[in-house]
Amino acid sequence: MLYTSSCPSPLGELTLACDDEALVGLWLERETAREAMGGAPVEEKPDAPLLKLGRQWLDAYFAGKRPGIGALPLAPAGTPFQQLIWSLLRAIPYGECVTYGAIAREAALALHKERMSSRAVGGAVGRNPLSIIIPCHRVVGARGNLTGYGGGIARKIRLLELEGVDMRRFSLPRRGKYAER
Repeated sequence: MLYTSSCPSPLGELTLACDDEALVGLWLERETAREAMGGAPVEEKPDAPLLKLGRQWLDAYFAGKRPGIGALPLAPAGTPFQQLIWSLLRAIPYGECVTYGAIAREAALALHKERMSSRAVGGAVGRNPLSIIIPCHRVVGARGNLTGYGGGIARKIRLLELEGVDMRRFSLPRRGKYAER
């Protein structure tokens, strides 16, 4: 059984989900949350202790208080490769950004491989079910392109600005799905 709660935020309404032991999802779009939970039985239960803990973390985060994620029990469902990438995302410090390529190099080292595809990393980053808490918004493309955020580039920018990131060094992609229109 999964339990969910809506969470108001400066980015709009978020959906937070947990099971009996850990937080399993945080989505920026309600429709994405429904798709991610698939056919699992779901109950709206805002008073669940883990959901309250998640909302407190989010409140602190959006208030600029830099909450750590170590105290949050997290259990995102994913493949071993995705789990590795999400663990690398957790290590990105508040207010800092890294490239997909840098994460690919770290993943290659962890897997004892010579190289790792940035695209494979991007795929795992894009499947992060605990957006914001596992900070996929801190990952940028080569040469500072602000690309690859499922919640939209505008939200990615807002999250990075909230964390005090100097946005002058970044650019919007010129081509593709995330290009400035």
